[in-house]
Amino acid sequence: MKAPAKAILKRIATLLVSLIVASLVVFLLINLLPGDVTGVILGANADPEAVAQLRAAMGLDQPLILRYFSWLSGMIRLDPGNSIFTGQAIAEQLPHRLEATFSLVFGGMILALLLAIPLGMAGALWRNRKRGIVVSALSQLGMAIPAFLAGMLLTIIFAVKLQVLPANGYVSFQEDPLQWARYLFLPVLSIAIVQGSVLTRYTRSAFIEVIKQDYFRTARAIGWRFPAALVHHGVRNASLQVITVLGLQLSTLLVGAIVVEQVFAIPGLGTYLIAAVGQRDLTVVQAVVMLLVAAVLVINALVDVVYQLLDPRIRQGVER
Repeated sequence: MKAPAKAILKRIATLLVSLIVASLVVFLLINLLPGDVTGVILGANADPEAVAQLRAAMGLDQPLILRYFSWLSGMIRLDPGNSIFTGQAIAEQLPHRLEATFSLVFGGMILALLLAIPLGMAGALWRNRKRGIVVSALSQLGMAIPAFLAGMLLTIIFAVKLQVLPANGYVSFQEDPLQWARYLFLPVLSIAIVQGSVLTRYTRSAFIEVIKQDYFRTARAIGWRFPAALVHHGVRNASLQVITVLGLQLSTLLVGAIVVEQVFAIPGLGTYLIAAVGQRDLTVVQAVVMLLVAAVLVINALVDVVYQLLDPRIRQGVER
């Protein structure tokens, strides 16, 4: 088996182990919380017999280890159970909420990349000029603004003053792609401003590091123009650092998007989780938290795999 394939299989095995450990931690943290959910449902003065019947119906009278394996098997089968309060299957609630959250997060990161890569390259190219200082100052300003504040400012400008975009809400892509884009534009832009500023700083630093390397100076010596050499030799080498930061930012954003969802009233995983916490709907909290943890672990694994494919030094290390 070739070294890259072996390394990727090893990373997949590590991911599977991490998912199992994470599921155990999430289950124990949720189920060992003080208090009894039956008391929340039936009230503090509920009849003990009614409490016992409800605990049996919910499977809470079973040993903890059996409850864990029952829940884990349900998660593997994409059936995390029913909401305690509404009785609705959680699996029926997740698809449109996943669409909303993932559209917000990945849309924001894609737009952030589209902004950060050219701005970072321009910042490196103009590093000793006034234009380069302007790029650095704008990225610093963008990093200082929280995403929710950027969202509120954008709402005031485009929704309240200009009235060209909706202030809140969400329309599914399957229902109306054009309205889906209109409703997502402001929240995606609010994320892109902050994340794009962070990525611009790292992209600029990565390209400046490339400029200092011998292979770049050699390309310039044999006749490459500066911008052409920067694009040809810099993109692949600078992308390693950018991908690492992108993976970290994307993982953080999956959790941080909860605030943006609240600002724009987007019915995503964040709003679902907050509502479940308020109702002490532990089955929903458990499922959503595990889903977010799994998404973070998968993203980190994908970043490692891409790193293996892009960086020959890592492949050579594996071969040795």
